[in-house]
Amino acid sequence: MNNNVNKAHQALQHDLCDHCLGRLFAQVDTGITNEERGQNMRMALALDLGARGEELPPHESCWLCDDLFEQLARFAEAAINELSEIEYDTFLIGTRIDPILQDREEQLWSEVGGETAEPIKSELNREIGKLVEASVRKEVDFTSPNVVALIDTRFGHVELNITPIFIYGRYRKFSREIPQTRWPCRACRGKGCKRCKDTGKMYETSVQEIIGDPLVEEMGGKDHFFHGMGREDVDARMLGTGRPFVLEIAEPRKRRIDFKAIENIVNKNGEGLADFSGLRWSAREEVRQIKALAPDKVYRVEVSVQGKVNKERIDEVIESLNQARITQQTPTRVVHRRADLARERTIRELAIESLDEDKFILRMRTESGTYVKEFISGDGGRTRPSVANAIGVPCQVTALDVIQIIDDNNEG
Repeated sequence: MNNNVNKAHQALQHDLCDHCLGRLFAQVDTGITNEERGQNMRMALALDLGARGEELPPHESCWLCDDLFEQLARFAEAAINELSEIEYDTFLIGTRIDPILQDREEQLWSEVGGETAEPIKSELNREIGKLVEASVRKEVDFTSPNVVALIDTRFGHVELNITPIFIYGRYRKFSREIPQTRWPCRACRGKGCKRCKDTGKMYETSVQEIIGDPLVEEMGGKDHFFHGMGREDVDARMLGTGRPFVLEIAEPRKRRIDFKAIENIVNKNGEGLADFSGLRWSAREEVRQIKALAPDKVYRVEVSVQGKVNKERIDEVIESLNQARITQQTPTRVVHRRADLARERTIRELAIESLDEDKFILRMRTESGTYVKEFISGDGGRTRPSVANAIGVPCQVTALDVIQIIDDNNEG
């Protein structure tokens, strides 16, 4: 009796089905199923025992899997029914099994050796997947499927884990009264209260909601998440060619969309507040990429001056601060939620666009992460040097526009 036949003989001290017997030898040979391996090993053992006048006991019910493999077609049908409710191109099957079955499998491995064995869940996933694939005519994807059908074999229940979709675009924000993303009410933390009129939000809408809500509805999703290449202040406009972003739609039941049609819808909904362009498919990797980028930005800044300052003095100050290296302590307005650190930033370009007696407009290009308002006001000495300090009178930003993000599409 060779080693494999002897191992099969030991294993069959328990009544095993061909699947569970063959799975012990999954790595011994290839090109056949575990069921076929089990049949071959059972036949080889029967011949060996027969030569010695012994018989192999007849198989009745599998001690290990409780004849679970006889229900493969039922599990596949349950998965197919659930999958028919959504749009997808690729899928994967997963299973939950009774922990007792896994305990039995580990016991068997400890008795006869599991070096060449395959886990029961791996075989279940594969065999059910083959049945589903043949029926739905969609591809199995082991790395990034559109959906995973998770079958609980104890109850026949199927749970769909739908992969999110990602949509890239650029937005412009015209309103100085809406934020980039949803802003939960500080008082109730989104639950709804008197302060927020039971909306759960600090602001009525946001750039995220203007595009995210229609897309969630269109795609049958559960929620949306906004990943922007930085953000502007609520009271700042985002102009020019817009700011890049990726919108993530969680658990979409539809995966096909007419981007031009949805652009028209969201731009109509956001009229006067924000608009969107360049919508296309994206991926999680692009989220990481845009979050990692730190592009320069170009601003138009309207500055009010307390008192009158002559043009020559303003010109001198602006020229002295052009290409200046500045140090900024975390601004007073955000220090309650960010680490109080000193950061060095460069004012790459600084020029006057217009000048009146008590205000002027600057155009400036800055290194990413520059606090523009504090560069103007000085923030009580927390930004050095500053426009206010250099001029010698208090200055405040009265209007701020981001007019360009210098990314790959806008290299300045």
